[in-house]
Amino acid sequence: MFENTLDNFAHHNELRGTNVHFKVLFALLTMLVSLISTSPVVPIIITFLMSFLIIFKAKIPWKFYLKFLTIPFIFGFLTFVFMALFFGVGTTIYEFNIFNLAVTVDGFNLGLLVFARIMGGFSCMAFLALTTPMTELFSVLETFKIPKIVLEIAMMMYRYIFVFLNEALNMYYAQQTRLGYQSFKTTYKSLGMLASNLFIRSWIKGERVYVSMESRGYNGSLYINNYQNSIGIKNLTILVLFESVLILGVYLSGNFRLF
Repeated sequence: MFENTLDNFAHHNELRGTNVHFKVLFALLTMLVSLISTSPVVPIIITFLMSFLIIFKAKIPWKFYLKFLTIPFIFGFLTFVFMALFFGVGTTIYEFNIFNLAVTVDGFNLGLLVFARIMGGFSCMAFLALTTPMTELFSVLETFKIPKIVLEIAMMMYRYIFVFLNEALNMYYAQQTRLGYQSFKTTYKSLGMLASNLFIRSWIKGERVYVSMESRGYNGSLYINNYQNSIGIKNLTILVLFESVLILGVYLSGNFRLF
């Protein structure tokens, strides 16, 4: 039922066995470089590089990855359009004949920079989310001395998201087999019934999950298995060299402007 979800791909990809601390540092440092860049060149390079790693190294299906990028791409593009129209001064690139709207050089360059930063930063987070299971990320957070109660609440919330989704899908498929979505009227009625019963069914299923946890020795504290080895000198060297090249690119492309 969940064969095409983010969590499933995080558990089944070609980079699954890579050291989780290395992946976290790689994604976060690269995202930081993308955010501090003063030109769109480096963030765009980071976007393509991360996409290459996700599709060709981690073997994530490209169709799923493109769907995954759809929302941030639309958000970034709308941000680019609004900034190009309303947040710029200086020379006019293109002037519309409606409401005195015009695209200026400063607005266009600023909008393009923000768009590139959005895509660069999100591609870094997508790399981490699609190649690393949440359980391993929780183990990394524990090494960073995040309070245990915070980690346990986050783990329980993450687990119950799938309980909620499972109940919602089961109810939806049951309604669908009974022709509950054949017309607008039946769809409206079915969605109302689904929404009204979903919380109760999820609550009952959550109680069953809790009872099953107690039967397996749960005593109010969850154990986080931190089984990762050290990053290693080789990986650290590669990481430092890669980030140094990106920082050099930020410096060299600092004055780049498309117009």
